[in-house]
This record gives sequence, C-alpha cells and structure tokens, in this order.
Amino acid sequence: MTIRFTHARSRPRRVDALGLGLHSGELDALDDELTLGAGFLEARGFTGAVGQSVVVPGPDATTVVVLGLGPADELDVNEARRVGAAFARAVPRSATGALDVSGALDDEARPGVAHGLVEGVALASYRYRAHKSEPAPSDLTKVTVVSTGGRKVADAVARGAAIAEAVCFTRDLVNEPGGSMTPLEVAKAARAMSRREKLSISVMDEAGIRRERLGGLLGVNRGSEQPPRFVTITYTPEGRSKGTVALVGKGITFDSGGLSIKTGEGMMTMKSDMAGAAAVLGVFHAIRAVAPSVEVVGYLPLTDNMTGPDATRPGDVLRIHNGKTVEVLNTDAEGRLVLADALSLASDTKPDAIVDIATLTGAQMVALGRSIAGVMANDDGWRSQIEAASERSGEKVWPLPLPAEYRKELDSKVADLRNIGAGRFAGAITAGLFLQEFVGEGIPWAHLDIAGPSFGDTDAAELTPGGTGFGVRLLLELLDSFETPAS
Repeated sequence: MTIRFTHARSRPRRVDALGLGLHSGELDALDDELTLGAGFLEARGFTGAVGQSVVVPGPDATTVVVLGLGPADELDVNEARRVGAAFARAVPRSATGALDVSGALDDEARPGVAHGLVEGVALASYRYRAHKSEPAPSDLTKVTVVSTGGRKVADAVARGAAIAEAVCFTRDLVNEPGGSMTPLEVAKAARAMSRREKLSISVMDEAGIRRERLGGLLGVNRGSEQPPRFVTITYTPEGRSKGTVALVGKGITFDSGGLSIKTGEGMMTMKSDMAGAAAVLGVFHAIRAVAPSVEVVGYLPLTDNMTGPDATRPGDVLRIHNGKTVEVLNTDAEGRLVLADALSLASDTKPDAIVDIATLTGAQMVALGRSIAGVMANDDGWRSQIEAASERSGEKVWPLPLPAEYRKELDSKVADLRNIGAGRFAGAITAGLFLQEFVGEGIPWAHLDIAGPSFGDTDAAELTPGGTGFGVRLLLELLDSFETPAS
C-alpha cells in the first residue's frame, strides 16, 4: 500500500497518530503540551537518542509518540530516516499520521530531515503480502510532515516519497518467488515502469542475444526452460548533460548453482540473485523525481541458472561479447558470466563511467557481513564519488583492492581465463578482477558486490525481512552528484 506524504506548516486538526521529536538533553521541552509528570520519559528509559520512541497519553483518540532526535546539531537525513522508521513501527495500526520533529532546525537542515523522515516511515512500513491469504492489518495511508519552510521542504518530502516508492518497488521484485519472477516477467515490469516514467527501453529476445554474441548469458541460460532477455533502458536529462553513466545489474532470477548445484539451504533465498538488476530498475523508477543532469543507460542481463539437460558443464568454454573466452569451472559462478557480456556491451558505447551492481560472492559477506557492500574500482576518483554517495545515502560500502598480482589466479590452460580463482581465498577480489577484463580500456568502472546487504531477515529501523532494495538510494545520489572522473 502506498503512503501519501504531504507537507504542512501546522499540524492537521485530526490524525490517528502524532509524532513529536525531542533532542537529547531536552526531555522537559514537551511538558506543557503533554502534561507529563516529572520523570515520565526517563522512567521509561527515554534519553532522546535517535531511534527511541515512547507512546504517551494524547488528546482524544490520538496516539502520541515521543521520538528521540539525538543531539540538536547532528540530525541529518540518515538520522532522520531512523526517526521516521521509529514512528512507523510505534503506530502499526494507525491510518493517518503527522510528524512534527523539525521545527527547531535551521533552514538548511529542514529539507534533508524532511526527506529522511519520509523514507523512514515508508520503508519501515513496507510488507510483502502478495501471497498472503489472511487480510492485511491496517497501515498508514497518509502522513503529514509538519515543518516551517516552503517549497524546499515540500520538494524534499516529494523526493523522499519517490525514492522510497522506488526502493519498495525494488523490494517487490526481489521478494517475488523465482518461479514467477522469470526473465520475461522482469522484462515486463521494466517495460511497464519505463512507460510510466517516459523512458526509452529495448528488450532483446534470445535471437537478438545470439546476434550480439552474448555467450556468457547464453551459456548460463542453457540449463533453463525460461528464455533469457537483455533489457536496456535509457534516461536522457532535460537541458545539458554532464555525461553518460552506464548501470549494469546482475539479473539471475533464480540461482540453483547449475550443475555445480547449491545445497538446499543455500538455495532458499536465491530468488534474490537478481537484486542488482532490481536495484537498477529501482533507480529508473525514481529517476524523473531526482532528475540528474546526466544520461543514464541501464543494462540488465536476465536468466535463471538451472540444471536442465543441456546445462553448461564444468570445463565448457564460453565466448563473451568482446571475444574473450572463459573456461567455466564452477557453474555457480554464473553472475560474472552474464555481467561480462553486459559490461562489454556497455563499453562499446564508451560511457563516461560504469557501475555494476551484483549479488556476486559469498566471500563479500565473509569479509564485510550483511550490512556493508564491497566496492572495487579501476579509478580512484570514481570510487571516491561512490564512497561519498554512500555516506550521504546511508547505504554503506567499503573499498576492496584489485591487486594486479592476483590476476594470475584466473589464468586458464584452455581459454583466455577461468571463471573462478585457482585458490580458496580472496573470492570477492578475484571476481572483481574477472569483471575488469570486460571493461573497455580507459573507462572508469566500479563494481558493487551487494551479496550481503541486498537480502536479510532484519526487522529493525527502515529494514524489513526479505529484499532490502539496497543500492537504489546510493546510485540515485551518485547520479545526482556525478562529475566526470578526471582520469
């Protein structure tokens, strides 16, 4: 259910739930308004820390939630997201709400805080219920952000709502079972979204994929009864463009591991192996609302990875779009094969920069856990832009190296390279080195391995169990602040 967000300078006359913010160290600031007894909040462990919430007696039938804002000079978009999430979680049965937490902020801080509040409320309220037979509980349907300020705050509310809707759209794609979210269905969803957002889209069928010599995608698809698709989406900004950025998203709609089959437990969440492609689609879902001054082209190779009679065998050799050959020694390292085609195809157009985003390796989770993505890049300036966008968006990344001396791990005796490293270690890094082989010379490129943060069982702050939509906020922030890398 979509929540409608609005901005107002004063509180609505009647809402089901009202959120009131308190900075740490100001616990008596609401005494007159709420007529709370001395020490009421402290007795309930409330200190004003970000993310805290206490339900207190309110007028009429209104539920009043006191929300911690942290220190007065530290509330920003990321902290505000946690505040909005705390409000949503405190009022799960309320239909209408108002959030009045930013009146004491200065003019510069208000838009960012309003944006964060909206994202927090919407994302914490998200539930995937497409296959539930029981009636859904009541949800928030309308929330008013109460704040002084004019158009800038109203625009920030609208932007936050659009980005949150895009993240929820991404979550829906990831959470749908792999048996129904097939390559054809992802392409169908991409077409529908592109029509709504007035974007250019092309969808290659299997014949077109063969004409483009996308041997990696065709090789992974050999064991499947579902035909592959390759989706390309283009956004062109109004006015002068600062350049072109290619976004490449891994779209394995279900990953059994192929003939190098996964364990039963390892397969349980493999509907999420298209989370990279879903994140790219989420970016385009909100790109008109953000309106970056850069042309953006998305490349989405789509297939599942199954064990059919003609599935690619360990030892088979595939030829990628750029002509390089790959010895497939593990069919469960399939994502890099479809990304190799997509990176090569994107490189043909010579964009100013490329980012690929993929649930690529378990090694990323071993290194960085479930909350932080790994970022590898061939250009320091481009990686720095991604790290800065990560800080602003609240989606965390950590840099990993691409040491040239590890490239020999990918040497093959029968092809140009093998699809897995020769040793047991540095799996995330050797996967990045593999992808680098298919990026055109001189093109700044970065790889985001989101295996950990793209899916989980966390039900706290703005996260809910299942797909997280990780990468949508980060990539939109990156595009909005894009500068052509110097090198």
